[in-house]
Amino acid sequence: METRIELKRLNDYLWEIPQSGAMRTSGRIYASAELMQQIRQDQSLAQVANVACLPGIVGFSMAMPDMHWGYGFAIGGVAAFDRDEGIISPGGVGYDINCGVRLMRTALVREEVEPHLSDLVGAIFSTVPSGVGSSGRLKLKPKELERVVTGGARWALQQGHGEAADLEHIEEGGCMRGADPGQIGSKAYERGRDQLGTLGSGNHFIEIGCVDEVYDEEAAQTFGLFLGGVTITIHTGSRGFGHQVAEDSLRRFAKAAPQYGIELPDRQLCCAPIRSKDGQAYLAAMAGAVNFAFANRQVIGEWVHRAFQQVLRTPPHKLGLRVVYEVAHNIAKMERHSVEGRLREVCVHRKGATRAFPAGHEDVPADYRQVGQPVLIPGDMGRYSFVLAGAPGAMEQTFGSTCHGAGRRLSRKQAMKQVDVGRVIDDMTRRGIVLMAKGRRTIAEEVPEAYKDVSLVVDTVVRAGLSRKVVRLRPLGVVKG
Repeated sequence: METRIELKRLNDYLWEIPQSGAMRTSGRIYASAELMQQIRQDQSLAQVANVACLPGIVGFSMAMPDMHWGYGFAIGGVAAFDRDEGIISPGGVGYDINCGVRLMRTALVREEVEPHLSDLVGAIFSTVPSGVGSSGRLKLKPKELERVVTGGARWALQQGHGEAADLEHIEEGGCMRGADPGQIGSKAYERGRDQLGTLGSGNHFIEIGCVDEVYDEEAAQTFGLFLGGVTITIHTGSRGFGHQVAEDSLRRFAKAAPQYGIELPDRQLCCAPIRSKDGQAYLAAMAGAVNFAFANRQVIGEWVHRAFQQVLRTPPHKLGLRVVYEVAHNIAKMERHSVEGRLREVCVHRKGATRAFPAGHEDVPADYRQVGQPVLIPGDMGRYSFVLAGAPGAMEQTFGSTCHGAGRRLSRKQAMKQVDVGRVIDDMTRRGIVLMAKGRRTIAEEVPEAYKDVSLVVDTVVRAGLSRKVVRLRPLGVVKG
């Protein structure tokens, strides 16, 4: 069903929803004409307009070219709110808190890995549990889970997972400040106690790939990426732990919003003032789920590293596996941005969007500062993904944000009805891609046809000046939940 929302085209890659009715500001959507045709097929444009109605919004209510319908905020939505007058909304973060992407590079080239692909994919599949409700090898008691909540990837490092240098290349250093274990309910702890080191289901994956195009030689060398070089991408989040934190918070906020006199255009946008007791409680619980996800990817990264050593029988120094970067999606963060010529502290909601800070920004790792923050944009399992770098336009236009992936074109139900899974598997096999998944249902839901062409999404944010292209990655082997 096509959405009927008034749109004004500002240029080839930017559209505006003019301010009207209860909207406190305009909406801005980054998309080509082709992508906009796809975006109009769901209700995500209406969600951008609804977010523009929330108290304390600063700048525009925005969405990236990979946008599609979500809970409350559109997936791909970005909005910033004033620290003192604005709100925090769990719907602006999402259920999978800190769903994110880790990219690791190796010293290996494609030709060295291809003969071992089936064994590598099989070893990763057996080492990293996947699927709905999957449980891992780590069984943590509540007190230890509280240490995960406050320690994030640092906790995992202390348990022997990874190297200290990893933390330098993770957003927030792998640990978001302000987490309070006391703000998280017992059911979240119960769901999360055996899920560290697990991939989960849906669009989560581990992918062995290689660099097949280099667009920016300086940035690629700075990130340790080279033509033909083998990479590993891990995409997962906070699992049932984060989902329960979101569920508990939404239940609490549904009661809180009327108490603060907030009129909502959509009850899924339930919210509370940032400065309120409810707002602060959510931020503390969300930070705990963020840290659970950082720890989860750190553990998985180490287990993937061990699988490579085991299959290739290669010592670590020859394998050369290092973390390039890890970005968070689905997060709300207090940041300082220039608004109408002066610095203001705002709470930036990024839901299905990625931070994209440019060269020279103090939050970019020191060894990357001359080229900008790595931005990791997965595509679908059959085509390609991209590594970008943050650009100045992101700071000027989108509170330092850009797209986060290809974005769904078909719902999971539509994909299952429309796509022949056997044909997709055969096609990937012909192209030399080794695929392992928990079941055919997962493959059906995640077929390449279910997603937009990520190159169209990337071209849009590049033309808008939000990011610039560094390299393209091709999949060689994929583990799906």
